Amino acid sequence: MSSLSTRPNILVVGSGGREHAIVWKLAASDRVGRVYSTPGNAGIERLGQCVPIDVADVEGLARFAQEADCHLVVVGPELPLSLGLADRLAAQGIAVFGPTASAARIESSKAYAKGLMERAGIPTARYGVFDDISKARQAAVAIASDAGRVVVKLDALAAGKGVIVASGPEEAGAAVDSLAESAKASNCRLLVEECLEGYEASVIGITDGKDVVTLVPARDHKRAFDGDEGPNTGGMGAVAPAPGIDRAMLDWISNRVLLPAVRQMADEGHPFVGALFAGLMITDEGPKVLEFNCRFGDPETQAIMPLLESDLLDLVEAACHGRIGEMKADFIPGYSTCVVLASNGYPGPYSTGVPVRVPSELPEGTVIFHAGTRISEGQLVSDGGRVLGVTAVGSTQTESRRRAYDAVERIGFEGGYCRSDIGLDVRFTGGGL
Repeated sequence: MSSLSTRPNILVVGSGGREHAIVWKLAASDRVGRVYSTPGNAGIERLGQCVPIDVADVEGLARFAQEADCHLVVVGPELPLSLGLADRLAAQGIAVFGPTASAARIESSKAYAKGLMERAGIPTARYGVFDDISKARQAAVAIASDAGRVVVKLDALAAGKGVIVASGPEEAGAAVDSLAESAKASNCRLLVEECLEGYEASVIGITDGKDVVTLVPARDHKRAFDGDEGPNTGGMGAVAPAPGIDRAMLDWISNRVLLPAVRQMADEGHPFVGALFAGLMITDEGPKVLEFNCRFGDPETQAIMPLLESDLLDLVEAACHGRIGEMKADFIPGYSTCVVLASNGYPGPYSTGVPVRVPSELPEGTVIFHAGTRISEGQLVSDGGRVLGVTAVGSTQTESRRRAYDAVERIGFEGGYCRSDIGLDVRFTGGGL
């Protein structure tokens, strides 16, 4: 069943904006068969069939893929990968775009990822791993006293929210204490590391475990409020290409970060197939890795897919069948801005079931990716913290940003909010690929 199919049926696992963007791009291929999504959302349902199976139900997902004669499964979120979904599908002979559980540790265990970076010679921040909370607190306070800031992380999956950047010794101790309960509940360790200074970028490579095709770089905006203030979220928006990343730097990142990670994992018996995401800080000393993820980024994917000229199905199949070295990814010239429209209160408690009105007339080059939506009594309503990813492409970053925010203004969503400064960075006036 893992052989190439002329018009393969495809299952995309997940329900967010990332998965909608993936389904949207796959459905545009003239070679695709039926597209399924589990559990999907109201936007995805317009492009394929949504099936109510939870992403953590590995057996249920594997059973459905078999019954629906899916030749290919693309896994969006990290949780099912960490639970071994790729292993289970491979055992059934189904091609899967996503790493095995052992390779997915590059995201599910930050300590494993840090060790891998050390062994592969990948530049990253200095760090320590602690089982003892008091020792973690001592280390965090010491670093903050010396350097001013420190980063404290859970050594576990935390949906992008298990990271605290603390300023000064008092905040450093409080950061460790605030994550201590989660660490105990998850039976995981804490990482304490130096806080890198610079500007962030996200680079995603599609890999077959040997070679890598690098996608256009993106930049995520994690903080909830304008000016990078407030708590971390799953992402409040993204732009692509990332400002400040030229072709030479992107090639350096591919050759010094992505490829060494892929080849180190293969050498250690854990080949990685899928989308390898590198979250980077571009420092005065060059790019350094903040984290690796074992899947497409969100919301970065919502900004990247509208720029991708190549057939995503071709790239995904090549990765699954060991042929990514024969491929390249082509992108249209231009810029993309994704603005996340979120529920009031997110990332804290928020209400769902709020009516959402998306007009049929939108600015040129705009596409709406659904993240947390469902249909209730014929009405589109909110069903999550991040509700829509309003994405627009333009010939300049300014044009794409204007179109995205123009579309936001046309959407009716009581209590919904977004950042007003996505893609607005006075440090960059041009550049790109």
